[in-house]
Amino acid sequence: MIVCVRFLPDDVTVDAEVGEALLDVAERAGVFIPTGCLMGSCHACTVELEDGEIIRACITAVPPRKELTINLFSDPTW
Repeated sequence: MIVCVRFLPDDVTVDAEVGEALLDVAERAGVFIPTGCLMGSCHACTVELEDGEIIRACITAVPPRKELTINLFSDPTW
């Protein structure tokens, strides 16, 4: 199943497969998501979904839905 992933605030869209690593999708789209531990503990890769759910991109795969909108945070410490 193909999912249209949209990254805000720059409004970049890319198609992804269900189960594909979110960081891989972002990289392919040219979108930078900072990382630290790559285990979800440091919260450097925290992003927000359109429904307000907060996730860590390093440990999240693309879910089975038609579209996915991701709001990127800007954290000057990373």
